Amino acid sequence: MKKLLQEKFQLTEAGARGLVKSVWSSFAYYAIYMLPMLLIIFFIQSTIEKNKLGISSFLLLIVVVLVIMYLVTNINYKTTYNETYKESANLRIEIADILKSLPLSYFSKHDISDLSQTIMSDVATIEHALSHAIGHCIGYVLFFILIGIMMLVGNYKLGLCVLIPLLLSVGLLYLSKKRQVSIRAKHYIKLRNISERFQSSIEMSQEIKSYGLKKKTMEDIENDLVESEKIQTRAEVIQAFPVSLSGWITKLSIGFTIIVGIYLFINNEVNLLYLIGYIIAATKISEGLEGIYMYLGEIFYLDSRIKRIKELRNTKTQTGQNVEFSNYDISFDNVRFAYNQKNKNVVDCVSFTAKQNQITALIGPSGCGKSTILKLMSRLYDYNYGKITIGGYDIKEVDTECLFKKISVVFQDVVLFNTSIMENIRIGDINASDEEVKRAAKLAGCEEIIEKLPEGYNTLIGENGAKLSGGERQRISIARAMLKDAPIILLDEIAASLDVENESKVQEGLNRLIRNKTVVIISHRLKSIQNVDQIILLNNGKVEAAGTHDEIYQRSKLYRNMIEKSNLTEEYKY
Repeated sequence: MKKLLQEKFQLTEAGARGLVKSVWSSFAYYAIYMLPMLLIIFFIQSTIEKNKLGISSFLLLIVVVLVIMYLVTNINYKTTYNETYKESANLRIEIADILKSLPLSYFSKHDISDLSQTIMSDVATIEHALSHAIGHCIGYVLFFILIGIMMLVGNYKLGLCVLIPLLLSVGLLYLSKKRQVSIRAKHYIKLRNISERFQSSIEMSQEIKSYGLKKKTMEDIENDLVESEKIQTRAEVIQAFPVSLSGWITKLSIGFTIIVGIYLFINNEVNLLYLIGYIIAATKISEGLEGIYMYLGEIFYLDSRIKRIKELRNTKTQTGQNVEFSNYDISFDNVRFAYNQKNKNVVDCVSFTAKQNQITALIGPSGCGKSTILKLMSRLYDYNYGKITIGGYDIKEVDTECLFKKISVVFQDVVLFNTSIMENIRIGDINASDEEVKRAAKLAGCEEIIEKLPEGYNTLIGENGAKLSGGERQRISIARAMLKDAPIILLDEIAASLDVENESKVQEGLNRLIRNKTVVIISHRLKSIQNVDQIILLNNGKVEAAGTHDEIYQRSKLYRNMIEKSNLTEEYKY
């Protein structure tokens, strides 16, 4: 049962064990609540047969029944709710671990708001269903099978009167499942779209205001909300009709039992006690089944959420082994890569080697694949064909945690956390002391920024460094890389947001940072890379030329044209 439940509801192993406990405790809960009925029948039987039970004995039985009911109810509550809350934490941690091991390509194809909704909203919905529906529903099914067999054995005619209408009502509800799941899936997707629109509106608030798009944005959101409400209303109607009809059919079991039971009683086929017992049983079971229908509606509601988590679990993760690198030469051998397999290769048959203790510059027109190559080097993306090695090891066979420890990356688009400058820099090395953080900040030219802030290194910088300028955020990112002090340094347009003075300060720090390391840089300021050890000129995803500045200048018309345009840009006056 555990494996089946784990797969069906995409639970962790511990969560499946907890759900099994919940199922059996719910089964006991439903079974034990038949005791009062049995006690009444027992009392009636003893009265009819004039085998009078002493009042003290009867009271004792009542007390025993109440104690048993209390204990079972208490156990059911604890196993159902306590296990549920543990599973919600376990499931979120597992999803976070899965996300951590996924390649960056996964995130480029999925909305971040969608992933956050999976971790928070989807798990919360599953949590509620675990505590209120799933265990109770399965437990009741087991109880229904047991009580059904008992009634058929006792008197198959009365048993069929009770069971046939109930089974018909269950069948009707099951037939409506596909339609219910379908409309709920539409609502699920709509809610995801609304969430994404809200996030985009918040992130793009500056552009929305500056371009006068406030009214249109509001109208779009309102239209989405109205559409969502319509889908929700249709979903409620589609769910309410079969549930109501099934609930009405369950009542037929009481009527059939009374009618057939009276006929059998008149013909002396059953005694009065049996008849009363079956009527009470039909009443209790039909009432219980109506409650279960509410649980089934909630379980149907889980379908899209469970599929989403299953999709995450089945996504191919980046795996590999821990290795000890003897050197940090990075070699590309006929590497090809496309962000989407159906699209044209962004990197097409690229081969070169970036050697340790050298600086390699990647240059070329916009869109030629420079930043993509950095992402492939650091295994943020996995290449499609060819081979990339570091120190002779194919990076696809190296564990990502092991690889990431050896690489410091500074991309053009900087991401900072809503915490202090000290902690944002310390991300480079979480075990670094305050003094080591400050030393890295000084090398990256951050001291000037920090001195102006009210609380210095302890100043909170806002969501993604909202309180800092683009150049200031860039320097914080560079300080992180300096603190990490990894043997491979990848720099993507790090000077794009810096003024001339600060660029000079950062370059002084970088000169100390890059000694004895493998350094790969991207820069549109061609003068800044003319003295590097190797230049790789890219065009349309291919290597057009490789060598020193002088060598490429002699061989490549494209490079000479780029140098000419770079000079014209620097000489341009507004």
